[in-house]
Amino acid sequence: MFKHILIPVDGSTTAALAVDKAIALAKAFSSDVTAIYVIDPYPFTGVGADFAYGQSQYLSAATAEANASLAAARKAIEDAGVVVKTTVVEGHSIHRGILDTAETLGSDLIVMGSHGRRGIEKLVLGSVAQKVLSDAHLPVMVVRD
Repeated sequence: MFKHILIPVDGSTTAALAVDKAIALAKAFSSDVTAIYVIDPYPFTGVGADFAYGQSQYLSAATAEANASLAAARKAIEDAGVVVKTTVVEGHSIHRGILDTAETLGSDLIVMGSHGRRGIEKLVLGSVAQKVLSDAHLPVMVVRD
């Protein structure tokens, strides 16, 4: 049923739960699996003269976090006997990076975690899962704890 499952990860507990669900689906349908971590490469645009220094530190930290999150996802998926590809994706918005990658790879399912933010926290931080759901042209499974 699903030939290619895309799993966006961010190192969170809900992302780990999404990995577990995606493993079960991949085993059931013999699906290809790709795990991604999306980094916004320019979060400090327009900050001023200290931009280059802050940008360098940010990219270093973000890349380290991305690699750690993808390594954890890779281990869980491979330990379950499923072949996985992993990649760090750059995107000016996380949800757009997820959707563009799904389209590029020909994914037919996205399995992702949601933090379940509400109220002011959702207003300030937004909901990547909600944005993916509203813009996606393919099935999206949202996993919450």
